[in-house]
Amino acid sequence: MDEASTSASAGATRRAFPPARSGVFYRFTQQNLPAWKPAMTPGCLIAMFLIIGIIFVPFGLLCLQTSNHVAEIIHRYDVDCVPNAYRGNRQAYIKDSSISKNCTLQAKVLEHMRAPIYVYYELENFYQNHRRYVKSRSDKQLRFGAKYTAESCSPVQWDNNGSPIVPCGLIAWSLFNDTYDFTRGSKEIKVNRKNISWKSDREHKFGKDVFPSNFQNGTLIGGGKLDPTVPLSEQENLIVWMRTAALPKFRKLYGVIEDDLHADETITILIGNNYNTYTFGGKKSIVLSTASWLGGKNDFLGHAYIVTGSLSIFISILFALIHVKYPRPQGDPNRLSWNRKNGNG
Repeated sequence: MDEASTSASAGATRRAFPPARSGVFYRFTQQNLPAWKPAMTPGCLIAMFLIIGIIFVPFGLLCLQTSNHVAEIIHRYDVDCVPNAYRGNRQAYIKDSSISKNCTLQAKVLEHMRAPIYVYYELENFYQNHRRYVKSRSDKQLRFGAKYTAESCSPVQWDNNGSPIVPCGLIAWSLFNDTYDFTRGSKEIKVNRKNISWKSDREHKFGKDVFPSNFQNGTLIGGGKLDPTVPLSEQENLIVWMRTAALPKFRKLYGVIEDDLHADETITILIGNNYNTYTFGGKKSIVLSTASWLGGKNDFLGHAYIVTGSLSIFISILFALIHVKYPRPQGDPNRLSWNRKNGNG
């Protein structure tokens, strides 16, 4: 056998196709396996909508019942904490450092609140989802330090001496800085401010060796200050604030009360009303809330399930009445293309 014929024989061997074209693996890779292609008959549609309604309505009622068992205390304080002499000029009050910002409120516990009790601050008309605001940060700087200060932090990027600000950007600059203390009679109610942020944020997004520097040292102060001796990974009030909200009304966790609050007792809330929401017409509230297996108090999920389930039951009844009054003859499903044994009529 000559050299040419030998090469041709070897090439044919290399180009040989796998013999098991009818095997499962070959049919799977060629997307040739049989698939379920149901014919949606009227009976099938009616049953499907009915089953959805039967499942959704009870689950919605369960969600509502669970939400109603969550106890909440909500108190708006941005107006009540302004002295009477400054009610007509609230901006002058909040910008004047010589005026005390301390405020005392009384809150009555209407029902027993079992620990843990979550303390939130709620802001309204604050657009943390603004594009320029959301982009004004440097994730690399938060993780690795000042050398990664980026142009995206503008306009809060450098201090008056040209040194990098850590943490830079508008989000950190506008850090919420109101404070809350609670007393029950003459006894202080302790608020645990540890582990209020996401563990993944503390361990992977904020550096353990990155410390605040040149922060809030300019002429225009945006919000709270940070302890320059504590690394960013341990400044959890900053970590919570840096996870921006999607809506203009939002809550962020301030701390956790680990003692029960009993029904009909009155607690005193000592507020440091430092954060300026008066310039942009914002509102501030303090929220004390328990939690359930669904989270905090939220009736939307229960209402959504009930409305969806009720509509499904209504549609199933409507379709059943139409099918009974105006029946239509059904075609032969064996004539469908995927049910034929071959491609012929």
